[in-house]
Amino acid sequence: MKADLDKKYPGKTLYFRILRYTRYYWVALLIGMVANALYSGVDAAVTGMLKPVLDKGFIARDYHFIAWLPLFVLVAFLLRAIMNFLGSYFMARVSRSVVMRIRIDLFSHLLKIPAFYYDNSSSGQILSVLLYNVEQITKVSATALTNFIQSFFLMIGLLGVMFYNSWQLSLIYLITIPLIAVFARVSNKIVRRVSYQLQAGMGHITTIAEEAVSGYKVVRAFGGQSYENAKFKAAVKENRRLELKNVVLKAVAVSGVQLIAAAALAVIVYLATARGAIKLSAGGFVAMLAAMLAILKPLKTFATVTNTIQRGLAGAQGVFALLDDEVEKDTGTKTLAKAKGKIQYRSLNFTYRGTKKEVLHDINFSVAPGKTCALVGRSGSGKSTLVQLLARFYDYEQGDILVDDVAIKQYQLAELRSQIALVSQHVVLFNDTVAKNIAYGQSRNATEDEIIAAAKAAHAWEFIKDMPEGIHTLVGENGVLLSGGQRQRMAIARAILRNSPILILDEATSALDTEAERHIQAALETLMKDRTTIVIAHRLSTIENADCILVMDQGRIVEEGTHASLLAEKGHYAKLHRLQFQA
Repeated sequence: MKADLDKKYPGKTLYFRILRYTRYYWVALLIGMVANALYSGVDAAVTGMLKPVLDKGFIARDYHFIAWLPLFVLVAFLLRAIMNFLGSYFMARVSRSVVMRIRIDLFSHLLKIPAFYYDNSSSGQILSVLLYNVEQITKVSATALTNFIQSFFLMIGLLGVMFYNSWQLSLIYLITIPLIAVFARVSNKIVRRVSYQLQAGMGHITTIAEEAVSGYKVVRAFGGQSYENAKFKAAVKENRRLELKNVVLKAVAVSGVQLIAAAALAVIVYLATARGAIKLSAGGFVAMLAAMLAILKPLKTFATVTNTIQRGLAGAQGVFALLDDEVEKDTGTKTLAKAKGKIQYRSLNFTYRGTKKEVLHDINFSVAPGKTCALVGRSGSGKSTLVQLLARFYDYEQGDILVDDVAIKQYQLAELRSQIALVSQHVVLFNDTVAKNIAYGQSRNATEDEIIAAAKAAHAWEFIKDMPEGIHTLVGENGVLLSGGQRQRMAIARAILRNSPILILDEATSALDTEAERHIQAALETLMKDRTTIVIAHRLSTIENADCILVMDQGRIVEEGTHASLLAEKGHYAKLHRLQFQA
C-alpha cells in the first residue's frame, strides 16, 4: 500500500498541491516571502561590510567612514528586526490558513464518504489524519518554506560577497553543491519512509487511546487495565524508536552536508593563505572567511528543511489520499417534496465491498403507503442491511429499490433521506443540549413549543422537565448523562419532530424497561399512524399488529404473512415465537 501511495503521490505532486492552497492568501504569502528575502539580504550585507570595516576603519583609519558606521549598524539591525517580524507573522498566517482550509475540506469530505470506509477504518485512524497528519502540513507550508526562503537568499547574498572578493575561490565552493544534492536525495528517501511509519504509528496510538477511553467501563469491569497499558506502552515505544531514528537521520544529513562544505572551506583557506596563490586584502580575506563560515548555516538549514518537508509530505500523503477517496454516489436528479411512502424491493442482491459472500439474496416485497412491515430473524440474517440500503448508506448493484414507483438511485440523496426518519437500537446523541439533539439537522429551526411537543409525544418530557435547564441542558458525550431508556426516548422524539413519511425502527425499544416500553409503544403507535414503517424487532410481542411480517434467514425471506397466519404455518416464525414465549 505504501508503494502504491508513493507512486500515486510523488513528492513534487504533494508539495505543489499544498502550495495551491496558498493561492487564496497570495498577498500575505508575497509579503512574507519579500520580508524573509530582505531579512537574509541584511545578514549578507552585514557580512559583506566586514571588508570595508577592516580595510577602511582599522587599517586606513577613514574617519568619515567610521562616523557613519554606527548608524549603518543601527539601521541594519532595525530593518532586520522588522523584516523578521513581518516574515514570521505573514508566513505563519498563510500556513495556519492553509491548515484551516485543509481541515475544513477534510471534515466536509468525511461527511460524504461511503459507509464502507467507516466500516474498515477505526475512528482513531480517521482522527489521526484529521488532527496529526494535517498539522504536519504546517511544516511544509510555513516552517520549511520560511527556512528555505531565508536560507536561499542568505546563500545567494553570501555567494555574492564571496564572488566579489574572489571569484576563483568561490568557484571551488560551488563544486560541493552537486555532492550535497546527491547526499540530500538519498537521505530524503529514507526520511520520508520513516515519516510515513510515524504517521501510521500515531494513528495506532490514537486508536488504542480512543478505544480505552470510550470503553473504560468494559476495561475496568473485565480487568483489562494491564492489557491496555501494555498495548499502549508498546505502541508508544515504537513511536519513540521511529522518532529517534528520525533524529539520527536528521543529524547525519546535517553533519554530512557540513563535512562536505568544510572540506571545500579547508581548500579555500589554504589557497587564500598560501604564499602567492591568490591575493586578498586583510578585509577581503576576513569577509571571504566570514561568508564561507556563515554559508554553513543555510546549508545546514537546507538539510534540516528536507527532513521537515519529508515529514510534512508523509502527512500530506495520508490527507490527500483520504480527500481523493470517492464520496457517496449522488447522480440522481429527481426531487421529492413529500413521499406517499410506497416501498418496493425487486430482485435485490447485495454483497459488501471487499467480500465475496452475498448478504442478501433475491429480496422481493412491497409495503403500501401507511402500512407497517416487520422484519424478524436471527442476528446476521440481513435485516439491518435491508433497511440501510433503503437510505442508501450502501449502494447495491443487482436488483432495485423503489419509493413511490421510482428507483431510489434516481432521487437526489438529500431528497431521499429527508423522507426517512430512523430510530436505531444504537442511539447517537451529540454533546449538546436536549433541544439541539431533538431538533437536529433539518429540524434545527423548530420552535421550543414544537420540541417540547415532540418530547411529550415520545414520553421524554417527564424526565426532561426535571433537568436543571430543561431542554437547554447538556446531555454529555453521546448522552452519557442519560439512562439507556432516556436516550432511546430522545431518539424517538427526534424522529417525531422530523415528521417524515417513512419510518425505520431498528430495535427502537430494546433499551427500555417494561413500564417505559409500554409508554413508548403508545408513542410509537401515534408516530407510525399514516406513515410507512419498517420495524426490525427481536421481541415478537412488539410487532403482533404489523400489517406484514417478513421472516429472514441467511439473507433470504423465508416466510411472509401476518402474525396469525405465520403462527398457523408452524414454520420459522412459529418456532421463534414459541422460544420467546417459553423464555
